[in-house]
Amino acid sequence: MTEIVLDRAGPVELALSAPPSKSLTHRALVAASLADGPSVLYDPLLADDTRLTIAGLRQLGAAIEVGDRVVGVEGAGGPLSGGDGAVLDCGNSGTTLRLLASVAALADGRVTLTGSARMRERPIGPLGTALEALGATVRYPVNAGVPPIEVAGPLRGGEVAVDGGVSSQFASSLLLAAPLMPEGLVLRLASPPVSRSYLDLTVGVMAAFGADVDRRGYERFAVRPGSYEGIAYAVEGDWSSASYLFALAAALGGRVTVRNLDPASAQGDRRFVGALAAMGCRVSSGPDGVTVERDGPLHGIECEMSSAPDTVQTLAVIAALAEGPTRITGIGHLRHKESDRLAVTADRLRTLGAGATVEEDALTVIPAPLHGGSIDPAGDHRTAMAFAVLGLAIGGVAVEDPGCVAKSWPGFWSTLREAGLL
Repeated sequence: MTEIVLDRAGPVELALSAPPSKSLTHRALVAASLADGPSVLYDPLLADDTRLTIAGLRQLGAAIEVGDRVVGVEGAGGPLSGGDGAVLDCGNSGTTLRLLASVAALADGRVTLTGSARMRERPIGPLGTALEALGATVRYPVNAGVPPIEVAGPLRGGEVAVDGGVSSQFASSLLLAAPLMPEGLVLRLASPPVSRSYLDLTVGVMAAFGADVDRRGYERFAVRPGSYEGIAYAVEGDWSSASYLFALAAALGGRVTVRNLDPASAQGDRRFVGALAAMGCRVSSGPDGVTVERDGPLHGIECEMSSAPDTVQTLAVIAALAEGPTRITGIGHLRHKESDRLAVTADRLRTLGAGATVEEDALTVIPAPLHGGSIDPAGDHRTAMAFAVLGLAIGGVAVEDPGCVAKSWPGFWSTLREAGLL
């Protein structure tokens, strides 16, 4: 399918389930593969990104069986030692490449990690520098600081500082590998981390699998050498993906209830519903799920979203429907995602008639009369899903390359169809 055309819809009255968390699935797969004993992951996300992580772990020697809504992992009880000479194609999954770089460096083999053309532009230098300081050999076969990256262990561990200003995944990668480093790890963040809530998710998964992590805020993490223990692990719902469902209520009017979400989750993207509340929606939670309602006008706001990066584009399209401008700050690191999300989002908003300006660390959306048009998501799943919501609000919007949503939510379009919106 080359494009999907969205007609104007709404108001809505929907009760839907959020897909499983992509971030937690990635992390649980890594911990389970390194653990002592078998693990069972219940309701993991099986999407393009997480399947790339499964494939990469298998190449490194992990035994992983994928079933219906369940994944079984026979933990290696130590470093994965089956990947000597392997080349891991991580596609466009930055999480896969960054997390598996440290996993691969635990063993004494040589592993090369590479990916798509866009992946080969995304930074990994701070992680490579840290891996070298902890005992690994790191080489960049093409261009320094970006994939492909070649790593060879074994990591011994120790103390290291890493820059948190580009991606929290550098720190998450080191932390997930840390229990298997013979000297453990003391990790200091040399700058305040972006997307810091993802570090909370990493530490939470590590603790669930039995790792001992001592932390001082987001400045210092200490991990003692030891092991992970195989467990049964249930993956909670994904607040990032749920943002598109909540946005339906905000954009179209009416009410949307989303099941399978933890209102107290460490996922930073749960802040999205707070932004919707500030714009004029009503937000509540109960035994049936989390509900967003709107029956009045939306108002522009100013909000800091550094810990909720995957919902910035969703917020931006809702801002285009509000009265008055919205300024979203703390988001300069979105330039290094699957696309330059600041530039792409601003450009696509202008395509549909809205005003948008980009600063070093902020995006301002200025509402104006909107009209239909064609949206090229630049291969970015979150751009496609966010502009699908806006398309349903204004009608006559064609989203190109709709299959790119399989990166995080293969069932996105079928969910809209079953809800009567397509």
